[in-house]
Amino acid sequence: MNRKCIILSYFVSCTVACLGQSTLVLQNPTDAPLGTFSSSQPDEESPQSARNGESQRIPGLVIHLSVKDAETIALKNNPAISVARLSALASQQVTREVRSTLWPQAYANLTAVDAHSNSRITAGGLNNPIIYTRAAGGATISQLITDFGHTTNLVASARLQANADEQNAAATKEDVLLAVDQAFYHALQTHAVLRVAEQTVASRQLLADQVSALTKSKLKSDLDLSFANVNLAQAKLLYLDTLNNNKAAMAGLSAILGYPTLETFELVNDTEPLTPPPADVEPLIADAFAKRPEILALEFESESAEKLHQADHDQMFPTISALAAYGDSPVRDDHVYGPYGAVGVNMQIPVFTGFLFSAKSHETDLRAQAMRQRLTDLRNRISRDVRTSWLAATTGFDRVSVSEQLLAQANQALDLAQTRYKLGLSSIVELSQAQLQQTQAEIGSAQAGYEYRLALSLLRYQTTGL
Repeated sequence: MNRKCIILSYFVSCTVACLGQSTLVLQNPTDAPLGTFSSSQPDEESPQSARNGESQRIPGLVIHLSVKDAETIALKNNPAISVARLSALASQQVTREVRSTLWPQAYANLTAVDAHSNSRITAGGLNNPIIYTRAAGGATISQLITDFGHTTNLVASARLQANADEQNAAATKEDVLLAVDQAFYHALQTHAVLRVAEQTVASRQLLADQVSALTKSKLKSDLDLSFANVNLAQAKLLYLDTLNNNKAAMAGLSAILGYPTLETFELVNDTEPLTPPPADVEPLIADAFAKRPEILALEFESESAEKLHQADHDQMFPTISALAAYGDSPVRDDHVYGPYGAVGVNMQIPVFTGFLFSAKSHETDLRAQAMRQRLTDLRNRISRDVRTSWLAATTGFDRVSVSEQLLAQANQALDLAQTRYKLGLSSIVELSQAQLQQTQAEIGSAQAGYEYRLALSLLRYQTTGL
């Protein structure tokens, strides 16, 4: 570790003195590694202050963020979760709207009429009532007695649809949590690659300086110096690419956490040791079928479609309602009597509606069948996704140990190549190849652990949820 720090310090000093490229010296806080990020904008609200209910960020406060902290912030700030939850609450009100038909309907009426003497309505209808001058008030109450299951099936359909929207809201939450895990581990991964790129630039800068000095002393050829400079330029390009990827990863993490501006965090690595995935995939598929909110939502929607089909079929039956009215006319014509009251029962029988009800019943029956097929298709796709996620997690766990072995072998090969080159037993081509292999192995080792943790998160998302 001390050797790496010395090399990095030497690289920084050489870069400032020889190249004058300020982009390779991490002076800007936004260019710093994640471990050195700190709050530099006190007028913007940070995730830490948001969780503590503060409206201002504390100047100089380092924001530590673990994956669990990121998930908590996203659940609070991400607007997609709020949209899904509000939609589910709106669906619950639809159930109340449909169920209102089963309750008594009461209306108060106030009527005042000033009419010509002996006026009659003579157009617009078959009746021909007389209009009398009056001022009256009254109330009308109606109560549905039965419509032979039409309204109750509509209520059941609305209730099942509300349950489906609840599961859709849960699915949206799971989607956001998975996106948070992906953004978090991607940011950690890009930062690890950035550190590798920094160390690669430092080591190749040191080698280029050494070869340059030996070339000036006529101990090495210009070809060696050219190879050393090419390798250094490649390392600098790698650094610039990884620096851009790191900034883009931080922007993506800030967005999924619900912040419109770029936030800076000090990401905390998971301290839990890596454990292998389950040995058998079949129990995972069974858990997915029982717990995945997408399946539960589609099951509710399928049942809702069945109830809606029954409701549309029940429209062909009569509707029986009770009616009551009472009122008085304190100001009235001599032909109008005083208080009035009446009760009655009405039966409405559909005789012919242009085949409307039968067509609607057939339509909803076909839609219910389509919904059942969609549920079957979703089960097949989830079974496939669980299997592929399990295979990816199993392979990722194996890649961790293999990547560590490859890195150890690449480091040993690089040490031997450097020793042989210093002794004049090999060319710089062999050393360059060893440097390239060591850089690739170090990048692969840095990425393998985060890729496996992300694969585990995806496997949990596909089965029991995050």
